[in-house]
Amino acid sequence: MRLIQTLKNIYRIEDLRSRLIYTLSIIMIYRLGKYISLPGIDPSQLENLRRQTSSGLMGLLDMFSGGAFSQASIFALGIMPYISASIVVQLLGIIFPYFQKLQKEGESGRRKMNQYTRYLTVIILILQAPTYLYNLTAQLPASAFILSGTFFMVSSVIILTAGTIFVMWLGEKITDKGIGNGISLIIMIGIVARLPQNFIFEAGSRINGTGGAVALVVEMVFLFVVILGTILLVQGTRRVPVQYARRIIGNKQYGGVRQYIPLKVNAAGVMPIIFAQAIMMLPIIIAGYSNSSSGFVVAFSNMYGFWYNLVTALLIILFTYFYTAITINPVQMAEDMKKNGGFIPGIKPGRKTVEFIDQIISRITLPGSIFLAIVAILPAIAVKLGVSAQFAQFYGGTSLLILVGVILDTLQQIESHLLMRHYDGLMKSGRVKGRTGAVAAY
Repeated sequence: MRLIQTLKNIYRIEDLRSRLIYTLSIIMIYRLGKYISLPGIDPSQLENLRRQTSSGLMGLLDMFSGGAFSQASIFALGIMPYISASIVVQLLGIIFPYFQKLQKEGESGRRKMNQYTRYLTVIILILQAPTYLYNLTAQLPASAFILSGTFFMVSSVIILTAGTIFVMWLGEKITDKGIGNGISLIIMIGIVARLPQNFIFEAGSRINGTGGAVALVVEMVFLFVVILGTILLVQGTRRVPVQYARRIIGNKQYGGVRQYIPLKVNAAGVMPIIFAQAIMMLPIIIAGYSNSSSGFVVAFSNMYGFWYNLVTALLIILFTYFYTAITINPVQMAEDMKKNGGFIPGIKPGRKTVEFIDQIISRITLPGSIFLAIVAILPAIAVKLGVSAQFAQFYGGTSLLILVGVILDTLQQIESHLLMRHYDGLMKSGRVKGRTGAVAAY
């Protein structure tokens, strides 16, 4: 009954209703684009490509594009080139003073940063699109190409580049006029779109094969535990008490108000996994250009192999510390507390406070980074336990963290619309807690 009443309240709010309808409409346009194949390719002869993207790194790329990669769609490259460009621009903000200055200029600086991100996205697409097309020519028979030669390559590169730019524009429109972070929602929809099909395939293989329904129940319980752990990781905080001095007017006594600095167990979010996977995809890109089949390339192209997962886990731990260091500044936190007359009980203001906060951050980042690394290599563990490669991808850290983070942030926005108009929120026992201050998926 409460759910029905909440849905009625959402419908009564005209602005919220229009935003939800607008968001759903944009998502439908994005999903329809998946079924539009590149001009010059026979869609009925894509079986080899679908078989290639059923598992492994190619399967991961196909999952993020919502199946468009295996359909040779105009949206085949998805939104990931834009994510890669955003990561590079953020890193430039650490290295170059010009980008640091832009980050401090407010709205005008943000617009310039977004413009540079779009330019870099186009450059990445121009480099990545030929690799995708070379892979198509290697996987598909000659009869699958109605067009060929230079004209096909040039026109397809232009179409793939325009397709990703259009998806990026759709995401920005959702952010401006819809509900939630548009780019994150598009990534989430791409992940969710393949879940029912792979779940049905896995259920059928389990019920008809060895283990039967019992094995399926064990898998579902395991998946539930992983999702619950991911939610706790996303939501987890460590509270550092801060005492704010307050003078009581009319008396000579001084009181105090105790508040807390929330330090998240996973302040870096999903970024370390995205960083690590972007680096681990380099062997496939190199192999695509050079046609190399060396042992190094083969070992690091197998996402279920030992060396791939070991290096990925180490990179995730490294990038978790790196990204936490650039997102949380203990010096700035200590200065802000000092300006507001605050202090941490038992710790002297200034350098001692900076050292204390830095020590706390280092301690809580270690278990968070190890947890991220374990969640990221869960697909390989699931495959070793007998789970099919297609369904094992949904045990992966990136997909789980994106799903949990985007859903929480979207629900938080809906909740804020309801509470502003004095309606009950979505949760009976308090407000939905999103990842305030952080980008939902990247």
